[in-house]
Amino acid sequence: MDYYGFYTGTEFQAYNYLGAHIEAGEGIFRTFAPGAKHIAVIGDFNQWNDVPMNRVYDGNFWECRIPGVKPGMKYKYRIYDQNGGCLDRCDPYGRYMELRPHNASILWDPESFRFTDSKWMKKRTDQKDKPLNIYEIHAGSWRCRPQKTKKAQNQEDRDAVTADISGQWYTYKELAKLLVPYLKENYYNYVELMPLAEHPSDQSWGYQISSFFSPTSRYGNPDDLKWFINQCHQENIGVLMDFVPVHFALDDYALWRYDGTALYEYPSNDVGRSEWGSCNFMHSRGEVRSFLQSSAHYWLEEFHFDGLRMDAISNLIYWQGNPARGENKSAVQFLQNMNQGLKKKFPSIILAAEDSTARPDITAPVVVGGLGFDYKWDMGWMNDTLSYFQSSPQQRVERYHRLTFSMQYYYQENYLLPLSHDENVHGKATILQKMNGDYETKFPQARAFYLYMYAHPGKKLNFMGNEFGQLREWDEKREQDWDIIRYPVHDAFWRFMKDLNQIYKENPAFWEKDYVREGFQWLDCHQEARCIYAFERRGGSQRILAIFNFSDRVQEHYLLTVPDARKLKTLLSSNTDIYGGTEALQIQEIPVVKGQAEFSLPPFSGAYYLIG
Repeated sequence: MDYYGFYTGTEFQAYNYLGAHIEAGEGIFRTFAPGAKHIAVIGDFNQWNDVPMNRVYDGNFWECRIPGVKPGMKYKYRIYDQNGGCLDRCDPYGRYMELRPHNASILWDPESFRFTDSKWMKKRTDQKDKPLNIYEIHAGSWRCRPQKTKKAQNQEDRDAVTADISGQWYTYKELAKLLVPYLKENYYNYVELMPLAEHPSDQSWGYQISSFFSPTSRYGNPDDLKWFINQCHQENIGVLMDFVPVHFALDDYALWRYDGTALYEYPSNDVGRSEWGSCNFMHSRGEVRSFLQSSAHYWLEEFHFDGLRMDAISNLIYWQGNPARGENKSAVQFLQNMNQGLKKKFPSIILAAEDSTARPDITAPVVVGGLGFDYKWDMGWMNDTLSYFQSSPQQRVERYHRLTFSMQYYYQENYLLPLSHDENVHGKATILQKMNGDYETKFPQARAFYLYMYAHPGKKLNFMGNEFGQLREWDEKREQDWDIIRYPVHDAFWRFMKDLNQIYKENPAFWEKDYVREGFQWLDCHQEARCIYAFERRGGSQRILAIFNFSDRVQEHYLLTVPDARKLKTLLSSNTDIYGGTEALQIQEIPVVKGQAEFSLPPFSGAYYLIG
């Protein structure tokens, strides 16, 4: 390891030196703990008795060698601080860990799995001019093993019975066998997994991490996760992981006051504690930067992840995520250096920022002052659009331009349109439930909403359950409500989403020119009283018209000017009867006379037309 690079925050592979390694039957243990008075290694191999570690290099690193150590053995570092305290710690660079509530690190051989995905790795890209349709899942609650629950005596009991799925998770391998065919059937070409680094609390969803190099043991061992990714790649499905570079879990067996001092965090709670009650990383320290960017590099290199969605970037850009407190220049510099370094080593990966700030150049190159992300989540589009659909048809007249505003700023960044887990929890209601009105009117609105989303420029992300109209908010303790697919209205909605995904994936007009102005043109965005919108998408040799009526009334005799068009051919209509609409399935051709086409638009509907 480059010690100077480690201290100055330019090291990307510190895990090859620090942590536990096995060479020729001998365990080599190294940790960085400059404030410790004394450190010992304890584990299965020494009956959990102290084996002293020695200071090496400049005295800030500790090392010991123990014979007879094998993969699968558990261990910890027993750290004695300068004040006489002592705590047993998991390894900050450990590659595997016990299932909570236990917290020992576990030795693992990183060479024990061989990938067979070279074909995928050679051809993958960042998808800028290709379709990117991401299915976001929580690995523990997408599907779960069937289990016995108490016998319900009446309907009230049946409604109250909810299975605690703790311990009923599918393994990474089992999950792959179920998920990969599902992704293909539904035309998703990327899957995004909520954080998989080890974490103590199921309720944190993986966002409060205790071990940044250990895939959670909830679903198996590191090789099982590699197998999962390898299987996805065999079927041409990319895999993204949620990465958390902002904060870490407060548990005293992990990073908190690791060597008896504030080594990874700020010494002051004013900026040291996050809004989630966790510890903020101190990004001004080179050692912390090297730790985090080594973690990012580790998941990409060792596990072949195809990219990282980085959580809570606004809390890195500004102190505590608050622009009024000013920019955190050290954290911004950390992001620039990390993103630039990762893209240099892995040019074809995807780096996506969950960022709700107005700071410019999130997706601009670092060399021109940008942060170097490939994509930025368009939180503005998400909030404005959902707010519009939550409003009544009468209110939509006044709020008409909430749906046009996104294109006023769209070309400032490379945007990705997210409907993530955050929009399906904490009393916000699921996407389907957000639609205005009663149960029956929610479905046509949701179909029209998704038709609008998939035609709008920008890559797509949809959270599990949204595709079949989940009504219950997501709960990490329960699998998705798959049973509701047996109801015709949900089954029809699911069919619509499959067909929409397929059409998006197979038609370059929807994605080839996502980030150039030639790919989009408003044809009509001034029908405030009628809530009609029309725009054109272009890509390859295709031109596609997207037209919408978001009012609750039929809009008859609507004339639309479609430049340089002779005819329009139906590609997809949200009002088709097989999707729960009122119109029979048919390929309709609409003539364009003197540049104009006439439409009769059903309420809460949308349609795509190929322009000929």
